Amino acid sequence: MQEGSINLYSDTQTRPTAAMRRFMAEAEVGDEQHGLDPSVNQLCEQVAELLGKEAAVFLPSGTMCNEIAILVHCKAGDEIYADHTAHIINFEGGGPSALAGAHIQPLAGRNGIYTAAMLARAIRQESRYSPRPRLVEVEQTSNLGGGAIWPLETIEAVANVAKAHSLRLHLDGARLLNAVVESGVAAYTFAQYFDSVWIDLSKGLGCPMGAVLAGSQNFIEEVWYWKQRIGGALRQAGIVAAAGLYALEHHVERLAEDHINARRFGEIITQCEGVRLQPETIETNIVFIDVAETGVSANAISQQLEVRGINIGAFTDTMLRAVTHLDVSAKQVEKAGTAFGEVITALRNA
Repeated sequence: MQEGSINLYSDTQTRPTAAMRRFMAEAEVGDEQHGLDPSVNQLCEQVAELLGKEAAVFLPSGTMCNEIAILVHCKAGDEIYADHTAHIINFEGGGPSALAGAHIQPLAGRNGIYTAAMLARAIRQESRYSPRPRLVEVEQTSNLGGGAIWPLETIEAVANVAKAHSLRLHLDGARLLNAVVESGVAAYTFAQYFDSVWIDLSKGLGCPMGAVLAGSQNFIEEVWYWKQRIGGALRQAGIVAAAGLYALEHHVERLAEDHINARRFGEIITQCEGVRLQPETIETNIVFIDVAETGVSANAISQQLEVRGINIGAFTDTMLRAVTHLDVSAKQVEKAGTAFGEVITALRNA
């Protein structure tokens, strides 16, 4: 991919703002591994409070948060329950099985959201012949579900089933703050049902890297063992942790702008004949675009948009994904949406 001037490929494409860079340059730093980095400590304390947990740890990525959480919660042969679209199934290189030796039972939810009844039916009875039920995973918001928000009542119902079977719960909160801003439900309210939860700093919050994993004090102590085992000492990490501190103060409420821009983009492109949204309702900042009825391939559309300096990824032969973020303005969304329709028309005529 050649990066264009309008990058809707993902919210991971954001770059730190000038103000964030200045804040990072002035950060107090120390040895993070020994608890001596003031900026890292402040970030972890702030996120733990935000999520209503006892403690937290700064990690390089959200994927590492997921994998370490699974390593703490599960033993080899244990079973995890997650929606079939979940990041831990589709985008982590088989990490749960390769690292923890855990088996994932995929649930066929709608837009990345399964029900308590689905979970109850999937949970196995204890048997020497079967994997041991251990962990229930939720992804808020659902990436492959088109940024769909798990309703609080659905989470509560799922958690009740999990607790009734003595299962642990883990929240992949990569875009949790998008759900918070859009729904008006506090982060700690969503997080209260989970034994572990993390937020990503490098997506909508616009930081160059990092994520923060939170849970009980005992859980975080175990996380540190795994962080050390896989080489996760970050040393003077305050420079990047400071970006998280800046983002939590300045970039959370503005996520609402991304949601507005995503909906506007959807409105523009669906004026083109044959273009459908999947799902039809855009809840947050992710737009999946079904072009099967246009007669034009998603890859061809993506390539022609790239020629025009616009990045929108082809997800399958008939599906593209666009993601709004702080580096894409309302004006750019209008331009990208118009170009999308023009490209389809040109390819049809060709």
